[in-house]
Amino acid sequence: MKRTLSMLSTAVVLAFAGTAVHAQVSAADAAKLGKSLTPMGAEAAANAAGTIPAWTGGLTKPVAGHVPGGHYPDPFAADKPLFTIDASNADKYKAQLTPGQIAMLKKYPTWKMNVYPTQRSATFPKANLDDTMANATRAKLVSGGAGVTGTTGGVPFPIPKDGLEAIWNTVMRYKGDTYAMNWSQAAVTRDGAYTPVRFEYEYDFSYGNLTKPEKDREPNKLVNFLQTVTAPARLAGQILLVHETVDQLKEPRTAWTYNPGQRRVRLAPNVAYDNPGTAADGLRTNDDFGMFNGATDRYNWKLVGKQELFVPYNSYKLSGNQVKMADVLRPGHINPDHARYELHRVWVVEATLKEGTSHIYKKRTFYIDEDSWMIMVSDKYDARGELWRVSEQHAINFYDVPMFYGTIEVHHDLQSGRYLAMGLRNDEPKVWEKTKRSAADFTPAGLRGIGTR
Repeated sequence: MKRTLSMLSTAVVLAFAGTAVHAQVSAADAAKLGKSLTPMGAEAAANAAGTIPAWTGGLTKPVAGHVPGGHYPDPFAADKPLFTIDASNADKYKAQLTPGQIAMLKKYPTWKMNVYPTQRSATFPKANLDDTMANATRAKLVSGGAGVTGTTGGVPFPIPKDGLEAIWNTVMRYKGDTYAMNWSQAAVTRDGAYTPVRFEYEYDFSYGNLTKPEKDREPNKLVNFLQTVTAPARLAGQILLVHETVDQLKEPRTAWTYNPGQRRVRLAPNVAYDNPGTAADGLRTNDDFGMFNGATDRYNWKLVGKQELFVPYNSYKLSGNQVKMADVLRPGHINPDHARYELHRVWVVEATLKEGTSHIYKKRTFYIDEDSWMIMVSDKYDARGELWRVSEQHAINFYDVPMFYGTIEVHHDLQSGRYLAMGLRNDEPKVWEKTKRSAADFTPAGLRGIGTR
């Protein structure tokens, strides 16, 4: 299907797509950040049709009724859907849909997309935006593109020249400092059955941490990540610890697991690439988490250009505490009445499997929000080149930070008719809170201590 793609006039995109050129941008182009380009490198102006407004700074003030750490009241609750896309009118909107979204509409007559007015709410703390603008002339990919140097915070390549720089932007975008979150995931069968798995996730970022002095950050460390399964009983107590690095040639990712039955900590080198994710029933890979994470070395990355696309956005209703899990989960897909879609400009990045390497996905296409560098949708293809899985990230602006961040992440398997929903809200009054862990807890020795308490 033919698609209309556009390019930033300030960025040399297609000329470098698929090449190994990683020179920094010129000072003249970098100077456009914060002016014709937003600090994140997005087009500041509205689109020609006026259906995407100008970026005016994003949502930076808490909404009335919000309690720190608690659920987020919807700042756009008064908005009404402009129209609905379903199987009957999908062809009319096909230029603004991904192949995966079109396939979902064809496969599931009950799936639809309620399209709302576009609200460019995404933004980040000023220090992060300042770092991002400075990175345009200082950040570099390491040899082979397996990591980034020249920056300690911010998106490294606000004016990307190829797909590899764009994907590193998604990996290194601001995701907070040090905190804990509680949520559930469910692997839903074709007939709608599921058993929720509850998690506690704890993050300790070094890269870009705005509350930790630079001298206290671990060199070359992106994040320490601690995942604990708290229910059901048969899985409770399993813990995963991951140390994620920035320059992965210098220091590859390291992971450990704690098994409560054995009361032992073990290295977990398989927590990477296409190995199955925790309790995901085979419906996502490890590098599907967060839409993409980890090493980039098994793919060739191509920056195709930009597309105006209907993507999940400002999903406060779906992510709030007014909708129960049973109201969200349906056979084949989540309940579309609770989801919100908007028209946004996205970067299109194609990842094709390198010859001589292996992965269950032969090709992946990522659709990345220009305002936040978050992957909103990804289409994934099997070894035969056939469309296999479609993933969507439903996100909100955590406006008290501020930070645009994913909430409910859904991985659909078109071939089996099943899906995995992650980030489902539990009944706890808090969405997130500052972690009570010490730095020592984010170590293998600390992992054993947590498991035996």
